Amino acid sequence: MLRPPPGCDPDAIVLSFPVPKEQAGLRLDRFICLRIPRLSRTRANEIVRSCAFFADGRKRRASDRVREGETVLLVRPAMREPRAPMHYAVLYEDADVVVVDKPAGLPMHPTATYHRHTLQKLMERDYGDEAPMFCHRLDRETSGIVICSKHTAAEVELKRRFERREVGKRYVAIVRGEMANDRGVIDAPMRGAEDGPHVRMVIAEDGLPAVTEWQVLDRRRGASLVSLHPETGRQHQLRVHLASMGHPIVGDKLYGPEGVQPFLDAIDDGLTDELLGRLGHPRHALHAHRLEIPHPRTGALLEIEAPFPPDLVKLWDDPEPPLRGEPAIGWDELWRAPLDE
Repeated sequence: MLRPPPGCDPDAIVLSFPVPKEQAGLRLDRFICLRIPRLSRTRANEIVRSCAFFADGRKRRASDRVREGETVLLVRPAMREPRAPMHYAVLYEDADVVVVDKPAGLPMHPTATYHRHTLQKLMERDYGDEAPMFCHRLDRETSGIVICSKHTAAEVELKRRFERREVGKRYVAIVRGEMANDRGVIDAPMRGAEDGPHVRMVIAEDGLPAVTEWQVLDRRRGASLVSLHPETGRQHQLRVHLASMGHPIVGDKLYGPEGVQPFLDAIDDGLTDELLGRLGHPRHALHAHRLEIPHPRTGALLEIEAPFPPDLVKLWDDPEPPLRGEPAIGWDELWRAPLDE
């Protein structure tokens, strides 16, 4: 991660743009306009005058000519990011891989809203320029296991395992309602929705294949604790499949009983007490609990588990709605019980 030039805010965000041979000699504002195509020439000129610096801290001018091989630095003011957990736990590490337990609420990658408050930036802080690379992803609100590679060969091999479906993934969710059956398989193709929020997915015959195995671990009046094994890895697959059964995940803002309205309300007003009462939990109650994958170098099976997080333990044990009634068995006994294969 690049540090701001001398004299700049140490928390500022630095963007770097190497100058290729074919763009050498261009005015700096024209160069930035080409590198960030969405900018108008006028806006590019404004950004250069306010944000462009040499590495030694000197300001640059829009009329400067860029040189082949140099790196143009734009220094943006620090973003006012939403709060997020600023920690993660290492579950396993060797010379090739590191497996971490991502807390709910921490995005994996920088976005327009989050920059430093991301798992990527936390790992860059801890590992430096050679920070591990993610081999798959979890939603911001989903907690649990993320496996990362420490070098390119491991990254290629691990991603190949995911593509070939040679990875065993096990999630645990708390869903609304008592599920009538003990186990089952959902085979329902999915694609992006044609209306509503752009991140939303829907079940559709012309979608990509999506298959989820599920098993009820326990029930109590108003909810079920469910183990989930996705055979495919579509975006929001588990959330969409459970909602299609009439058992959306507690706290889901996109696929709950109100559809997308809680998602829109959260954007407009944040997580108010009234919205929290409708959702039942601040985030969707989904946790990536177990991962089984062959080691990228040795081929030996890695079997990693991430403990059920405290917020979901509390949710399941809470006697208030939407989880009324007592659990069928004690929590420790439930969590240690082996899953049926």
